[in-house]
Amino acid sequence: MSAPEPFFIGWAKRPGPGLGRFLAVAALAVLAGLPLAGLVLGGLADDPADARFATMPGAVTLADLPQPAALRGLLLEGPTPLLHLPADAAHPRGRTLLLSGDGKVGGPFDTAAAHGRMVAVDGFVLRRGSIEMLVSGTPPVLLDEPAPSPPAAEPLGRWRITGEICDGKCAAGGMRPGIGLAHRACATLCLDGEIPAIFVATQPIAGHAVLVLADARGGAPLPAFRDLVGRRVTLEGAVERRADILVFRAELP
Repeated sequence: MSAPEPFFIGWAKRPGPGLGRFLAVAALAVLAGLPLAGLVLGGLADDPADARFATMPGAVTLADLPQPAALRGLLLEGPTPLLHLPADAAHPRGRTLLLSGDGKVGGPFDTAAAHGRMVAVDGFVLRRGSIEMLVSGTPPVLLDEPAPSPPAAEPLGRWRITGEICDGKCAAGGMRPGIGLAHRACATLCLDGEIPAIFVATQPIAGHAVLVLADARGGAPLPAFRDLVGRRVTLEGAVERRADILVFRAELP
């Protein structure tokens, strides 16, 4: 005599023995499978960059800067506002920070008028790897002291570089991820607000993974490069060293 086949009763308070075991196994599979799927998908996703982002092997690790005390240095303008700190034993070329305002704006100050002057700038520092940005909500204070000569531009030749146009604030740690296609809309908004533009190269250029981006004449790259923000692109142009940073004077493809 064969075993009776299970019979589904819609109004029963408990499922049949066979259906109960199936539902229990299915529930356990869902509860265990979803976290496991999350771990697998997270492991396969692009790394949004850890603390070693844009740091070249063997490069000197940047020490913490004093906060919240104002930083004193030489203000440089073009293609983006920069604060150049004096050289020391660990940084013989000095130390150069991008300058930006709070939020998604480049800053409530006219740095062009202070180009080549010693200034004090209050704010907080964003840093990821070799990128540093001083974020300030107040204008630089002009200091009544002699200013050294601005660092001379050292031509490094003409380069064809593959990488990505990003905004210097998010890439320096203001956002995670601060680079990549998922960050394209945010980067475009930041660059429209005149936050400094950088070029993150796929391969190091003269020991630098990140270059300050300019147009071919050395001016601000936007709006001409706006459609290329957040995409992997190959650009060609001259590269020059200014103190401890590289400036990429790219041409439109």
